[in-house]
Amino acid sequence: MAKPMTKSQIADHMAQKTGLTKKASVQLLDDFAALAYKEAKNVFVVPGIGKLVLANRKARMGRNPQTGEPIKIPAKRVVKFRVAKAAKDAILGKK
Repeated sequence: MAKPMTKSQIADHMAQKTGLTKKASVQLLDDFAALAYKEAKNVFVVPGIGKLVLANRKARMGRNPQTGEPIKIPAKRVVKFRVAKAAKDAILGKK
């Protein structure tokens, strides 16, 4: 399995494709991430890739894997990423 691209490799690729400097590409990635963090509470959409959404999980009963003892897992808010259909089709191929 191939290694995932690092931030530096992504910035370098973006710099070559757009004609920007690598430093400007890194700044663009940082600004994009900061915007995603800030706007995730309202649903942040990355066109063609997917969207970040907040979801509420209900409280539930779980089990301690070591002892088998039942434990109560409290309700909480979580961040989910939903992959867009276009990305799924491009990556997995159409059925």
